[in-house]
Amino acid sequence: MQYMLLIHTDDTPFRTATDEQRAQMSAPYAAYNEALIKAGAMVSGERLRPASASTTVKVRDDRTEVLDGPFADTKEQLAGFYIVEADDMDGAIKWAARCPGAAHGTVEVRPIWPMR
Repeated sequence: MQYMLLIHTDDTPFRTATDEQRAQMSAPYAAYNEALIKAGAMVSGERLRPASASTTVKVRDDRTEVLDGPFADTKEQLAGFYIVEADDMDGAIKWAARCPGAAHGTVEVRPIWPMR
């Protein structure tokens, strides 16, 4: 079964870091990626641009509303995601606990509901 691991974190430290500090911060994610791949659990994963680069779209009364930036101003923003294969929720939780983002933010684990 597939699960989405949604990484919520404060991206300020990464944005304000030097290139060398960013490389150090990224190294645990590279190791985590390798562990997922080696275990055959990696389906996909991407880092997201900061929430300030986002656009929020909603339709109300047949009118499309477009807002630049995040809808809610919170310290922790959605910073990235992984889609992993796991036998069950317990297995997905174990992968989430190994995610570097869990040490300084929150990793939400959500089962994927297949569309086909």
